[in-house]
Amino acid sequence: MTAQEIVAALQSLGTEQNRKVYARHGSGPNVFGVSFANLEKLRKQIKRDHALAAELWSTGNFDACNLATMIADPGRMTAKDLDHWAKRIGNSCLAGLFARNIASKTAFAKEKAERWSESKDELTGEAGYGVLGCLAMNDRETADAYFEEWLGRIEAGIHQAPNRVRYAMNNAVIAIGIRNPRLRKLALAAAGRIGKVHVDHGETDCKTPDAAAYIKKAAGRARGAS
Repeated sequence: MTAQEIVAALQSLGTEQNRKVYARHGSGPNVFGVSFANLEKLRKQIKRDHALAAELWSTGNFDACNLATMIADPGRMTAKDLDHWAKRIGNSCLAGLFARNIASKTAFAKEKAERWSESKDELTGEAGYGVLGCLAMNDRETADAYFEEWLGRIEAGIHQAPNRVRYAMNNAVIAIGIRNPRLRKLALAAAGRIGKVHVDHGETDCKTPDAAAYIKKAAGRARGAS
């Protein structure tokens, strides 16, 4: 399927209700309102198609960009490609999907977490901390000391960070705390010193999780499953 065919398919699958929901989450006006269930069906049909993903990402359309993160090949991403894609992140949802589905799965993940987290652009910063959270959850090779250092940086800067960056930083504390018992203890201590993290979620029902409570709950589930 060509990019034009995909965009036409997305347009036909969109609904007014979803457009309203996505608009409240910052999608902007360039949105068809396609459910993620329908995006998943398209992903299964397309599988991996990196060139197509790049074309869809360049459209700036919310639904096309969401799908692009699902069919892109992280292994084909260069450091320059990642920065190019990061500059086109148009909203918080895309920042999270880009971090989780693509950037965190590349050989440049740590480099980009470091660089993007320092960005003055709010969505790029959110993506940077999103990558960090994914590394904490999925990268089993990295030593605890790496994440311990990040806890200190988050604690020192979270309350001065931009709105969506604060949210991603709080989620990163949670991810680090879930990683293993040692980091759980350190993350809980950091969360206690940080206190409540205030994030404006606009006209949505989204809430900012209490990091300490979330980590403790996750640890309880893990013990129950063992």
